Amino acid sequence: MRLLYSALWWFAMPLVLLRLWRRGRKEPGYRQHIGQRLGFYGPRGAQPPLIWVHAVSVGETRAAEPLIDALLHRYRQHSVLLTCMTATGRATGTQVFAKHGRRVVQSFLPYDTGWMCARFLRHFEPDVCILMETEVWPNLIAQCKRFDVPVMVANARLSERSLRRGKRFSSLLRPAAEMIDCVGAQSDDDERRLRQFGANHVAVTGSLKFDVQPPTDVVERGRAWKRALGERPVLLCASTREGEEALILEALGKFGRPDWLTVIVPRHPQRFDEVASLIQGQGWSLRRRSTMTQDVGDADVLLGDSMGEMFAYYALCDVAFIGGSLLPLGGQNLIEALALGKPVLIGPHTFNFAHITHDAIAAVAAARVGDAEQMLGAWSALAADPDEYARRAAAAASFAYRHQGATMRTMALLAPLMDQVSRR
Repeated sequence: MRLLYSALWWFAMPLVLLRLWRRGRKEPGYRQHIGQRLGFYGPRGAQPPLIWVHAVSVGETRAAEPLIDALLHRYRQHSVLLTCMTATGRATGTQVFAKHGRRVVQSFLPYDTGWMCARFLRHFEPDVCILMETEVWPNLIAQCKRFDVPVMVANARLSERSLRRGKRFSSLLRPAAEMIDCVGAQSDDDERRLRQFGANHVAVTGSLKFDVQPPTDVVERGRAWKRALGERPVLLCASTREGEEALILEALGKFGRPDWLTVIVPRHPQRFDEVASLIQGQGWSLRRRSTMTQDVGDADVLLGDSMGEMFAYYALCDVAFIGGSLLPLGGQNLIEALALGKPVLIGPHTFNFAHITHDAIAAVAAARVGDAEQMLGAWSALAADPDEYARRAAAAASFAYRHQGATMRTMALLAPLMDQVSRR
């Protein structure tokens, strides 16, 4: 089955590269370092031993921050090799890990063919591989076994939908899962599903995202925007996906000309201009973060068209709606909003974050809404009830605090693999 899978990769490679080049028209980062995606690298030169962390995109890269910080602190003779698949993930890695200088090396992960993965492992010679969240690449894991590189999946999650999909390809994916040395699951439900998927040595470590520390300068930037607004309430619609902005703006129109500021931050940067046109096309006055200095003025909508400022938007807002949940897209990360003590509203579709959403709702840190109009109604009610707002804000901060500690548990799970490496 893996041979067939590899053949399909090679057959599809021209189309894969064409798609990569076309994406580069809007995101130039996709036209850079293409050789790395094919397993070609320049001279490595002298370099410390490497701990390899793979974080596919932006969310996984940010979640990896506390783990990478801890790895570099404990294993001082090592550097970290950080790989991504997306241009925005790599840009985020450059920004987040600049503080570590040359101790964090970045590369794109090659496509999942045995030949390319083997070239990658020969070039970098990592001591251990840590895959973030849901990454199971059959050829990559097989090549790690061939080169005697232990594999761990950290911050692992697996929804019921992904489990059902994975079982359809069990002859390919199950052998890969069985070769993974250990798995740190986010929840008991994730642990159960990962074991059904074929993973062994699974332990519940919690979510690393609770351990991410908001950058103080970015948070203060958002608070400065908030002070400039005075008493004006702020609703944040964070990480919205295609189709959701139209639903939100349509519902907003039913409230007339509300006195609050609506902030919309699309999940994907290539959609910034599209969403700006949509906002203006519906008659709302717009301010774009990319042209803003210190204040929003009297705009109806602020478009968050910037990278690396998500914590600033959370600091600015009073309540955060988390996108990807109005439509059946699985939802996005709600932990950053909770960490700043912001009550969360979330739509009906949260299968990618089912456990944490359920627990946050039970703790009154989040509330479920059925559609965009209900979301705006719930926000309006909270804005008009200071006591209820304060209760939910306190619940959000308390919930985030209680769930910290995943980094320490993940490091404990990893320790035997690092000991195994040191004994070679």
